[in-house]
Amino acid sequence: FNAEQVMPQIVALGITRELGPVLAALMLAGRVSAAIAAEIGAMRATEQIDAMRTLSTDPFRYLVAPRLLAATLVLPLLTLVADIIGVAGGWLVAVRILDFNSTIYMRNTMNFIQGWDVGSGLIKAAVFGFIVALMGCYHGYNAKGGARGVGRATTHAVVSSAILIFASDYFLTTLFTAA
Repeated sequence: FNAEQVMPQIVALGITRELGPVLAALMLAGRVSAAIAAEIGAMRATEQIDAMRTLSTDPFRYLVAPRLLAATLVLPLLTLVADIIGVAGGWLVAVRILDFNSTIYMRNTMNFIQGWDVGSGLIKAAVFGFIVALMGCYHGYNAKGGARGVGRATTHAVVSSAILIFASDYFLTTLFTAA
């Protein structure tokens, strides 16, 4: 079928629109959402959040907002790195294993990929970053039951982040392809 000729386009499109943002978000969910939930959950268990309120410090402004902003801004940067590594990995397989011409592979990739392909992946990444931080903050803030509750909150944060990443990816992909 001569389908090998479209491999650069499929790899670049699949990575920039779907795999880069989703895999980077899942990595962030496993690491960051769990860490946020554990930290805020431990603060809840040791009544540090209540102490903040007593000192007239808004826990949302001090604990939640910076984490939401950081994850929303950082995940698109991590996604760019994932995109570059993914496309480079596709190039490596194509050139070294499948005997593609390196110049033709890169030319086909660069000619096919558009700004919107990368941009839509970065928009998804920002949404995913917000979701990851939000789930970590939510489950950590609502942790009950001491150390055991903090452990449960961490698990719930990771699982709910992953589920919401996949669900929002579906809806965002549908929205972006309809436009």
